[in-house]
Amino acid sequence: MPASTYNLFDEPWIPVRWTHAAPLPHPERVGLRDLLLRSGDIATLTIADPPAHSALLRILYALTARVTGLDESGPGDWGERRLNILDAGQLPPEGITAYAGRYRQRFFLYDRDGGRPWMQDARLTGQCDGGNTAGVNKLIVTRPAGNAHAWFRHGSDARPDLPSAAEAVLSLLVWHYYGPSGRCSAREVNGVKTASATAGPLRTALSYHPEGDTLFETLLAGLVPPEVTVRRSFDLCPWEREELPDPEAAPPLPCGPCSRLTACSQHALLLVPDENSPGLVRDAYITWAYRTGRIPRDDNYLIWQISQQGNRYPRPADSRRALWRDLDALLLHEPPGTAQPQRPKVFDYASEVSEDLRVRALGFEQEGQAKDTQFVDADTPPVMGFTEQKAPATAPAVGRMRQLGEMYGRRLERAVKRAWAEYMNDPKANGDTWAAEAAARYWPGAEAEFWDRFRHLDNTGHTLGAGFDPAAARTAFLRLATDAYDTVTASVTRTQRGAKAVAHARIDLYGGVRKKATSTPAA
Repeated sequence: MPASTYNLFDEPWIPVRWTHAAPLPHPERVGLRDLLLRSGDIATLTIADPPAHSALLRILYALTARVTGLDESGPGDWGERRLNILDAGQLPPEGITAYAGRYRQRFFLYDRDGGRPWMQDARLTGQCDGGNTAGVNKLIVTRPAGNAHAWFRHGSDARPDLPSAAEAVLSLLVWHYYGPSGRCSAREVNGVKTASATAGPLRTALSYHPEGDTLFETLLAGLVPPEVTVRRSFDLCPWEREELPDPEAAPPLPCGPCSRLTACSQHALLLVPDENSPGLVRDAYITWAYRTGRIPRDDNYLIWQISQQGNRYPRPADSRRALWRDLDALLLHEPPGTAQPQRPKVFDYASEVSEDLRVRALGFEQEGQAKDTQFVDADTPPVMGFTEQKAPATAPAVGRMRQLGEMYGRRLERAVKRAWAEYMNDPKANGDTWAAEAAARYWPGAEAEFWDRFRHLDNTGHTLGAGFDPAAARTAFLRLATDAYDTVTASVTRTQRGAKAVAHARIDLYGGVRKKATSTPAA
């Protein structure tokens, strides 16, 4: 296969699920052109890896903005123009055709002649050691590579299973957005060789996306109005630039939504096709993109919060944390909490597309350098009708429910740890095993309880307090915590010491012993 024939506009590389009403045919994968043209017939992307899903959504948001002309704030009202496209029921075919005609040559996965493979840097063949490349096991983050422990499968760097081009493209995106910091393949530019990379813009973060009944709704709801100063001739995606960026210069700062969505990578990659097996990728170069400087992290799909030191940082992905615990931070303008969370900017505008949008959370629990822990993928029922500007009466109820659920979760953890310490007669005894078992019993029940009560909230404003009963909610969460506590501690209550420890610690479920007020000595 000639290397320059795999074009991402035409080749079927994106897995999708079709709506029931979609006309035939229903291929399992589509290229970018069919995806944009038939987005109204596609229910959702079916990408197995959440970070790849999150990364591809950002690419698609940028393409949607381009083909609709929503990449600039004018002419006219941006919101009205988006609603006009929504009423049309599809992305404008003429816009898709015009964009593909202009940039199709920049969407080849391999490009030996032109030197501009999509989202890659062809200069790496001359700037990196061809005999010491990263390899495809390093490229695909679910595989063990080098001395790393096996995660999902065993593999050999000497004889790796070669990925398909579709799999390699999605892994390429994961590296661009979630790539680690630290040591990488050495890259030599102008006689200076270095091997240190900066973390990708979404590393450790959890991103939240409005999701509609079709991909068409999802893409429109995911757009954020550009500032009035944004010009598409300057706000460029990487494949729209005439020249590759200078790796020795400071990274170019994004100047609009499209560059912010697609051009913040800190890594440079290059895929090597397998000459003997068409459709497979044989090798990969992975190294740093810029020797100095870092593009400031800014993203419209993250919850931003403030650390105790006053630093702004995105809420990290935590595979043990259910999505409902972030719901008030997604729906409310000023949700409660010492971290002062700020909801993702996209949710300021998403409800204009539909009140029946769901929220999809996608991320990767990982640390800043090399360690990856677990994917995070969760979604909610339709919630956009409960945003604070749409239904302000529900705001206190949503926040209070989340607080109650979390409060009894914390009390349960404290209670089981105290019971364990008293049973062991060691104040420093580690009760993490009991705490983990109690959490596994409590949080799924608390999530079901939260959504059941959420569904019964009145978002019309006709019922006082949106119909929320705080006393009943408190009783329900306390019952879940008590059941979990009794189950976890049951094994030690057959002994006198165990029964005494469990009885003493139970009071923590109710808030613990009240501290006596200190009396001020009389003068």
